[in-house]
Amino acid sequence: MKITTTLALLTALLFTGCASVDMVPKAESDKAKLFKAPSEGKAGLYVYRNSNFGAAIKKDLWVDGQCLGESAPQVFFYTEVDGGKTHKIDTESEFSANSLELTSEAGKHYFVRQYMKMGVFVGGAGLEQISEEQGKVDVALLNMAKAGKCSAKK
Repeated sequence: MKITTTLALLTALLFTGCASVDMVPKAESDKAKLFKAPSEGKAGLYVYRNSNFGAAIKKDLWVDGQCLGESAPQVFFYTEVDGGKTHKIDTESEFSANSLELTSEAGKHYFVRQYMKMGVFVGGAGLEQISEEQGKVDVALLNMAKAGKCSAKK
């Protein structure tokens, strides 16, 4: 009984703490939320995490093998990718990476939501593509994290 209670408490703490990451200045975050057209030949890619579930856990995000950043609750990242190509977005999970591929069209914006899920030892993460309409609504409520810092090498 003691072991079960201890495990339950540790699990609750794991999923209710609050991870934090470095953030960009508010002006930069606000500019990204204007959803202006990407650069010539590029597509805009927003990757975000809008849930507090698994709040104590940070998870790396990668785009085409390059570190996008380390996610935390209520943050987003913005980057531009080449239009007309298929891109692979990865997030670390409990035992292996979870990936999502999307083919981008120059001039458009794409939205990918990272979500946390229960794991055996630590929470896992998954990715799903979200419609542009819903993605804009979701991102407008979040703050932009600094890109380029991942905890592990890919």
